[in-house]
Amino acid sequence: MSKEKRERVDLREKHPVFTPEMKKDYIILAPDMLPWHFGLLTHILAKDGYNIEILHSDGRQVIDEGLRHVHNDTCFPALCVIGQYLDALKSGRYDPDKTAVLITQTGGGCRASNYLPLIRKALKAEFPQVPVLSLNFSGLERDSGLKLTLSDIIKFAYAIFYGDLIMTCFNRTKPYACSEGTCEKVREELFSWLYAAFDTKKYRNLRSNALRILQAFAAVPVTGEKKIKVGIVGEIYVKYSPLGNSHLEEFLLSEGCEPVVPALMDFILYCVVNNLNDAKLYGKRSISTLLFRLAYRFLYGKQKKINALMKKHGRFEPMHDFEELRRLADKVISQGVKMGEGWLIPAEMAALATSGTENIVCAQPFGCLPNHIAGKGAAKRVKELCPNANIVPVDFDPSATKVNQENRIKLMLANARENM
Repeated sequence: MSKEKRERVDLREKHPVFTPEMKKDYIILAPDMLPWHFGLLTHILAKDGYNIEILHSDGRQVIDEGLRHVHNDTCFPALCVIGQYLDALKSGRYDPDKTAVLITQTGGGCRASNYLPLIRKALKAEFPQVPVLSLNFSGLERDSGLKLTLSDIIKFAYAIFYGDLIMTCFNRTKPYACSEGTCEKVREELFSWLYAAFDTKKYRNLRSNALRILQAFAAVPVTGEKKIKVGIVGEIYVKYSPLGNSHLEEFLLSEGCEPVVPALMDFILYCVVNNLNDAKLYGKRSISTLLFRLAYRFLYGKQKKINALMKKHGRFEPMHDFEELRRLADKVISQGVKMGEGWLIPAEMAALATSGTENIVCAQPFGCLPNHIAGKGAAKRVKELCPNANIVPVDFDPSATKVNQENRIKLMLANARENM
């Protein structure tokens, strides 16, 4: 390659880099991917000097903004994320010269691992000066990543545990609450209290903090009626993001159902254990294998403590035990299937069906082939193991209307009501 051509390539590949000096002046925009967890995570990062704002923009204009700036064959979560960035930057609320955007990445065999160049290309047309940061633990583009300490990572783990517990207790209380707004008030009070706990290092008191969350929701007066439980599984973005899944949890609540959403920590443990499976199945051993083993023991040990506390408390059914998820996965598909959400999707479907949540929505975004294979493709085997499982795959893509998505779910609910 000639020197002139190399210079042209270098110029084309250059992009703005977020430096530590920018922290005091820049606003960092993050997509509303994890509404139950991002508040705590961004609060932790704020203590390191990062000014992060979660975007809550919604509606068709966000999707259309994404379609205008990326290829229409790009996966639906990317369209949503890029659409939120551009919608916000065009709103006039932010100074593009003092704004950056943030994306979380797992570093696995998924198009999400290539989101950084995709986002940069989309921003280049109108906001080339906006840096893109990555929050990942896989070493992707180190110069673009957030500079996290071991203390930050441990805090993140606790924040995810607390976010999971609040999400679970809220969803198991909200459908039966005697007074409207009671659960929302409890949720906001608990998050405010947790922000203070992270500021004073009281977040480490896992047992007492978890017990406080359980007691707060257990104190909400509830009716004694029985409602249909509906589990939500699928690709990580559309599983949790209101924009990605057309506000699925809210819709299920409006239909008189109890939404059951598996814990985010299950996905974290899934990512960790996949590295251990690489060593076991393919001989890919390194120093990181030991680190992942230690991380797994730490995280799984905390999960067991919370589940034991929930069981002892008695008001709320414990969340899925991750080792049980692995055993259920082995009955459906190999743990070597790790692209996207891989074996975790059928494992969660089987766990839901065997624990009393037989009605399941499998959220499938456009462009996510691994999810379609491990989700829709594994549903038949899950039904063989759990004959009462009532599984409906729902596609979420730019051309799908909310009416069609809700009608598919309503057909599932009609069948569920007959079974009740």
